[in-house]
Amino acid sequence: MSTVISTPAPAIDLAAVKSKQQLAWSSGDYAVVGTTLQIVGESLCEALDLRAGEKVLDVAAGNGNATLAAARRWCDVTSSDYVPTLLERGRARASAEGLPVKFEQADAENLQYAEGSFDVVMSTFGVMFTPDQEKAAAEMARVCKPGGRIGLANWTPTSFVGEIFKLIGRYIPPAAGVKSPGLWGTEARLREIFGTRLDTIAIEHKDFVFRYHSAAHWVEVFRTFYGPLHKAFSALDTELQESLTADLIALAESFNRATDGTLVAPSEYVEVVIRRR
Repeated sequence: MSTVISTPAPAIDLAAVKSKQQLAWSSGDYAVVGTTLQIVGESLCEALDLRAGEKVLDVAAGNGNATLAAARRWCDVTSSDYVPTLLERGRARASAEGLPVKFEQADAENLQYAEGSFDVVMSTFGVMFTPDQEKAAAEMARVCKPGGRIGLANWTPTSFVGEIFKLIGRYIPPAAGVKSPGLWGTEARLREIFGTRLDTIAIEHKDFVFRYHSAAHWVEVFRTFYGPLHKAFSALDTELQESLTADLIALAESFNRATDGTLVAPSEYVEVVIRRR
């Protein structure tokens, strides 16, 4: 009788994945796209029922949509991201509005803040892209005080944005073993990664609507400024770039509810409020 020896799967080099992700989000100019999402930060801050004077941490804050929304509600806000250029864009926006915000470079999977430092910890379309989902969730919970709130806005797996990442993955396969960011858009996964730190969870399914001159205009903006697509295009030859462009336009049109030649494409996301145990 022959003996079958199983070979364990190689460990995932999450540090290498994170390094590549940081380069991707540093490319292009995400702030151009990020500013269009401002309404999501405003809505999340209302769902969190923020109170003046509360200490708030925005994790993977990008150029500061949720940051600014919280600061407008007189909160004591710290805006954190691992891309310095995005922090600079957020700082410029806060300065223009006269909002006193602290901007600090930070790794969502290894936050430098003490346990229970914040009344509210939040992230809009940011922390969901961390390669180590369990660690990122644990860090958000750790720095949130018991009884505090964790607020999230995450794309769902079948949303327009979720389908964009699936499409990119057909051209440039993601790192083996890394879980899909879209899982953050499901209640089951959120309950799994926050575990016993979660007291209560409230989830509302909402749509953010992408509005552009046309599907082709949306592709041009995203391939120029949206880091993951910018890097994807730069890694492909001319023929594959043309193929990806055509596929992206077709995908956008499949979500488009406009009939006048413009793009009006809803993308589902979950607005999440977790009460920390």
